[in-house]
Amino acid sequence: MRSRGVLHLDTEITVPFFDVDSMSVVWHGHYVKYLEIARCALLDMIGHNYLDMQASGYAWPIIDLQLRYVQGARFGQRLRVRADLAEWENRLKINYLISDAQTGERLTRASTVQIAVSADGVMQLVSPQVMIDAVERHLPPPSSTLA
Repeated sequence: MRSRGVLHLDTEITVPFFDVDSMSVVWHGHYVKYLEIARCALLDMIGHNYLDMQASGYAWPIIDLQLRYVQGARFGQRLRVRADLAEWENRLKINYLISDAQTGERLTRASTVQIAVSADGVMQLVSPQVMIDAVERHLPPPSSTLA
């Protein structure tokens, strides 16, 4: 099982007709679009979406995408796409779980990795402070361990 992230968000999508093949099953390439919808919602939640990234002088291209299809989604099916932010200090790694919104049955697991690239095209080895700050503003406070 992929690790749960420090922050997560669930997004619901209804499979539209134009995403399915002649057998009413979602064409495999459309799952990437569902991940993007969930990723954008997660970035909006932390207050540092793609427009904010660009305004801060960085692009965040995806450098790795992993997908494991368990069962095909079908036309009209309600999907829940969970996006879990697993890493943010050196890169953005988001784990995803696509499941049936009604039954909870797992359909697809995925992950994406993005890196910061400055406006002059230089890959960053650590995430820009603006991204780290955006994430850390939304983290739960550390639990105190008093003896």
